[in-house]
Amino acid sequence: MSDSPGVVPRRADARRNAGTVLDAAAAVFVTSGVEAPIREIAARAGVGTATIYRHYPTRADLIVAVYRSQVQALSVAGPALLASEPGPHEALTRWLDRFVDFVVTKQGLATVLQSGESCYDPLHDHFLEHLVPVCARLLREAAEAGEIVEGQDAYELMRAVGSICAGARVAEGVRYDVRHLVRLLVNGLRPPQA
Repeated sequence: MSDSPGVVPRRADARRNAGTVLDAAAAVFVTSGVEAPIREIAARAGVGTATIYRHYPTRADLIVAVYRSQVQALSVAGPALLASEPGPHEALTRWLDRFVDFVVTKQGLATVLQSGESCYDPLHDHFLEHLVPVCARLLREAAEAGEIVEGQDAYELMRAVGSICAGARVAEGVRYDVRHLVRLLVNGLRPPQA
């Protein structure tokens, strides 16, 4: 994350603290909800509450920053996985593992994101603008490599994964392995064996 032109750049420790706070907030939002006490986030991040308020003056600022940070991380992960994994299908599978983590965190944010507060309105478009093209590229490269059937729609796949993740909430007490189900879905994209 770069600082804007004309703005005095933050010190390295300030940028590091901001990132640590976002990671801690994301984890706390999953386990304790978005209304968790700021001191719980501060304790997990190893910083004081004043540090959190200095970077994120309101809870909404923190929630928006967590969401945007996670979208950004997923956005850069796609190309990185294409470069590091043995093939595009494996890169797609690994990226969807990360997408599952994002969706699980987003479920912790769901109530507030649907609250009608205008500061959250741009987040869905931000999600679509940054993640659908990454998923589309992963699908395209896997199809070009002959590892999946051509013509897959990125948005449909992401919605399907989101639906699988949502099923985990209603399956309490029942074995429901989201990652296993998502892998079945992705493996179902493979071309039939000749």
